[in-house]
Amino acid sequence: MTHAIPASATIVITGASSGIGRATALAFARPGVRLVLAARRAAVLAEVAAECAQQGARTLAVPTDVTDARAVHHLAEAAAALGGGQIDVWVNNAGSGAIGEFDKVPLAAHEQVLHLNLFGYLYGAYAVLPYFRRQGHGILINVVSLGSWLPEPFTASYSASKYGLRGLMDTLRAELSSEPHIHVCDVHPSYIDTPGFQHGANYTGRLIKPAPPVFPAQKVADTIVKLTRHPRPSTMVGWSGPALRLLYQLAPQTTAWAAARLFRGYLAQAQPAPVSENSLFRPQPAPHGSDISGGWLAPAAPRGRGTWWGAALLAAAAGAYLWQQRKSGAPIPVNPTS
Repeated sequence: MTHAIPASATIVITGASSGIGRATALAFARPGVRLVLAARRAAVLAEVAAECAQQGARTLAVPTDVTDARAVHHLAEAAAALGGGQIDVWVNNAGSGAIGEFDKVPLAAHEQVLHLNLFGYLYGAYAVLPYFRRQGHGILINVVSLGSWLPEPFTASYSASKYGLRGLMDTLRAELSSEPHIHVCDVHPSYIDTPGFQHGANYTGRLIKPAPPVFPAQKVADTIVKLTRHPRPSTMVGWSGPALRLLYQLAPQTTAWAAARLFRGYLAQAQPAPVSENSLFRPQPAPHGSDISGGWLAPAAPRGRGTWWGAALLAAAAGAYLWQQRKSGAPIPVNPTS
């Protein structure tokens, strides 16, 4: 289905100060468009707004903590005021995580991850939906995760928030099924090169890196822009996401076991790193983690044997599944569907 947003569309992006959010803001920036950018770091947000303005966009920076429902409501009001009463696109993107064994991660950190990743998106949808209903159209885009389709060990609250978010938006889509011009679109990135690993809390005592293959944030930003022209309920970014999702559907226990084993193997040899909340509770001062890239695609980036655990997981789970099928005598599907 093709959908045309106006050239002067009003677009809200949360988490716009770095990573996918910053890449998305720049991807949308063009003459005539109204960009309303939200994040906790006011100074960095102003820099992004200035970059977008240089490309011709009319920009408004609204420092916002998405865990505060009233602040998100104010964000929607500010966007509508800029857009003459209308909001055309809302991109829920702000979020973070906490890595570590479930009972070694402080309870407050688990709660904050849920507040950011689940309630922050709920607040965004709740704030913008009345505008969509009143004007009869609108596109809500949610940057979710591969983690909403399969459990990732040592990220319990992150996985819980993403699984919950998928259920929330599936339900909202069902409620809006009689309003064909209001779209709810979920984007599920694989491992992306952003500063997200520097922002999230780390309670492992080891340096955490995204598992390859790692894809550029621009790939997600381009997908988000495309969804404003061709809305669809669910889109995965990066080939490894669909592959891992399919493996988990076919062999859930084996895939989960392989993921946990490989991650523990990585932690056993990874470089030491301080236990830190990083920016989970409070934003870190600029310029830390203010870029689109986290540096994970740099050719000179150090690589330990654990950095290839994503590819190893694919091979291990696939091999175990085929072995189980042959042992049981069950037929191996030629074209399994997801």
